[in-house]
Amino acid sequence: MLLHPVFYYAFFLAAMLGVSRVKRERKNFTVRAQDAYFELRQLVPAGLIAGLLLSLITLASGLAVPVAAIMLAALFTLLFSLTGNMRLIGPAYTVGAAFFALIYLGGKTFNVPFIREAFESASGRIYPSLAVLIAILLIAEGILLLKRGSIATSPKLITSKRGQRVGVHEARRLWLVPVFLLIPGSALTLPFDWWPVFSIGENTYSLFLVPFAIGMHQQIQGMLPAEAIRAYGKKVTTLGVLVLLVSAAGYWYPVAAIGAAALAILGREAIAFYQKVKEDNRPFYFARKNEGLMILGVLPGSPADKMELKVGELISKANGMPVSNENDLYEALLQNRAHCKLEVFDTNGQIRFVQRALYENDHHELGILFVHDDRKWDEKAV
Repeated sequence: MLLHPVFYYAFFLAAMLGVSRVKRERKNFTVRAQDAYFELRQLVPAGLIAGLLLSLITLASGLAVPVAAIMLAALFTLLFSLTGNMRLIGPAYTVGAAFFALIYLGGKTFNVPFIREAFESASGRIYPSLAVLIAILLIAEGILLLKRGSIATSPKLITSKRGQRVGVHEARRLWLVPVFLLIPGSALTLPFDWWPVFSIGENTYSLFLVPFAIGMHQQIQGMLPAEAIRAYGKKVTTLGVLVLLVSAAGYWYPVAAIGAAALAILGREAIAFYQKVKEDNRPFYFARKNEGLMILGVLPGSPADKMELKVGELISKANGMPVSNENDLYEALLQNRAHCKLEVFDTNGQIRFVQRALYENDHHELGILFVHDDRKWDEKAV
């Protein structure tokens, strides 16, 4: 795995995601929600678990993938990442593009020594195993979206088509999923004569721990972020299962493998397009309300976090005083600097009361992010 460029590139991408997010959050709110290392901390743990489970499947089923396909998938990962859309480095796009490129390039002669042998050994054949690999990686992507995608989405301020300042949530995440794959032939022993090989029957194989990058890029405006991402993850998982069923037929009917790879790419793009169209047609969830203040974000470790305030809840009263904007809220809090009592409508519309003593070492504010107009922060303290 340490020989693979995607391994190092994934850390670079995750770091860039964290830095760009912090810059945007500071521009919107003068404070960041999560530190710049949050995306790096999310990169490995969940991906390792997913990779272990996928490795058990690939090794138990004897899934053999040519080394040329791994090289092409890495190339497309690097190319698609240049768009800035992390969704495009998902397996449907990178491995799917490698599948079709391998059909075209397999068997062709190149002047570079190792690459020449890798593509000549592929010999232009259709590899149903690649279609199966796309399917199980798609399923892993859907499960990662379901389980980890909604953690700490980033609040963001945008201007609506009507010129109003509204809030949305953005999820840009990256997972590194290392998977053990069988490499047919002895292509890896050409540049690395020490590479271990073993035989099964008359065939020779090598083992390669291949790091795959799985990314997400989703902006949610019309519903709660957790609900939207879970629904999105279910659709991706369902697509992965469907692609797996079609790709399995590729071992008997090679054309089915082509259909499975095409279905993965087109289906993944259709899910993203459908989600965007639905979001564009929904009213903004995080907009100003006459009934109170909508919570767009909660800073970790702040008094609001310790009071268990949640994104999407509505603050109607503070210390017994009705609030409709930030000024009302902080004027109400000034009535009692040592204590905070809030009347809150949760995401189900049920009212609840939260209260907490405020101490000198607490955050200078409650730690709640609201929708607000552009303003000059150096002229006015909030």
